[in-house]
Amino acid sequence: MKVSIITICYNRKETIANSIQSVLSQNYPNIEYIVIDGNSTDGTKEIIESYGERISTYISEPDNGMYDAINKGLKLATGDVIGLMHSDDEFYDNEVISKVVTMLKMFHSSDGIYGDGIYVTNDLEEKIVRNRIGGAYNYKKIKSGWLPLHPTVYLRKSVIEKLGYYDLDFKIASDTEFLLRYLFKNKLNLAYLNTYLVKMRMGGLSTSPSRAFEVLFEDYRIYKHHGLPAFRAVFKKKLRALTQYLD
Repeated sequence: MKVSIITICYNRKETIANSIQSVLSQNYPNIEYIVIDGNSTDGTKEIIESYGERISTYISEPDNGMYDAINKGLKLATGDVIGLMHSDDEFYDNEVISKVVTMLKMFHSSDGIYGDGIYVTNDLEEKIVRNRIGGAYNYKKIKSGWLPLHPTVYLRKSVIEKLGYYDLDFKIASDTEFLLRYLFKNKLNLAYLNTYLVKMRMGGLSTSPSRAFEVLFEDYRIYKHHGLPAFRAVFKKKLRALTQYLD
């Protein structure tokens, strides 16, 4: 089984090397690694290019935001299964993709899998600030604001080709729209891999305190767009997130 992993970035010279090395150190042999850069100007491109042919496909050009870049990667991917590795994040260990493939082979009728993740501070100490446990999949939970952690979701390429890409009308939370469209509207069957898959650093687009209200408003628009009780869903989603920080 071939797995495509997509990293998108723009001016991430401080973290991009760790993300790339996290992918390249996976012990699963059949990985297609795609890096889409938005024409960085801070030295990020030079770091990416230093890995040479170890990166399967590399593009650096202006784009219309992170979700446009992800869509470029999705259209280039040739793997049976596709997942994301954001430029601020790392895999939890070097066996993550092996575990993903094993799970997909066990649950061969599933459309994909998801797992757990942790959020850490953006410093040398990397103190854990949020424990994101996905829990067993339940369609009813989606109506109450539950969604799997986006970077832990691995989907079969055939599913993505059928259901489409990220909606560029949403600039900050298009991953929420993507997951709702796949899981709520189309009722995809996902298997839960009960283990940590990713370590995420605080300070990315969706976790930035300065953009919290923008994310909140866009989430509201997305839930309303899909015919869900938007205020209740967003409130419960944020309340669930708060308890994860408290834990």
